Amino acid sequence: MSTRAVLEVIALDAEDAVAAQAGGADRLELVADMSADGLTPPVETFARIRAAVDIALRVMLRPADGFAAGDADRFAALVRAAGELRAAGADEFVFGFLGEDGGADLDAVERLVADLDGCHWTFHRAIDRAADRDALRKQLADLPGLDAYLTAGSADGVDDGLPTLLAEAARSGEPGYTQRLLVGGGLRLDHVPRLRAAGIDAFHIGGAARPAGWSGPVSAQAVQEWRTAVDA
Repeated sequence: MSTRAVLEVIALDAEDAVAAQAGGADRLELVADMSADGLTPPVETFARIRAAVDIALRVMLRPADGFAAGDADRFAALVRAAGELRAAGADEFVFGFLGEDGGADLDAVERLVADLDGCHWTFHRAIDRAADRDALRKQLADLPGLDAYLTAGSADGVDDGLPTLLAEAARSGEPGYTQRLLVGGGLRLDHVPRLRAAGIDAFHIGGAARPAGWSGPVSAQAVQEWRTAVDA
């Protein structure tokens, strides 16, 4: 029995969330401040969205633009925010930090993983800035709850990263490659058939769900167009 592909949509507020669910999204990524490519949303925003929809929510844990965990004070504030979100009912998350050497910042990642106590989480597009993707995957392979990598295959987007995505899909099941590839970042509808043919079954959209751009809301009709494409 086949299961349908996952379609994840970025939501900034409850209006976005309702439209995305109406269009057929399976899951939402909750963020604030897309001018910084998505930061941790306030717990009040999570609560409003959780009350508005009944699909899965993955909440971004990211203190600032870039892929560093930041200094001790900034990271401590992030840990506190994660605790508040957990207390409000959040049980899925998105995060990932790189050290100055371009490898995973294991201290920061492991600290959050320990505090999240088994919650499912996505390692986000920091992988596309890593010095060595394969080494990063193997470093993180056994961390509890990690079930997806949000990736375009390249820092420059899916057009550039397509060969990497196809190569990694072909390694599915190998050590370090058991997590799902969640493809996003410059993803277009015309990429979907080739990715689906390679066995990739999870897709992430942000601006593609917003005909008016980031200043406008998610369109249920735009999400439905993606739903149809990933199900084809």
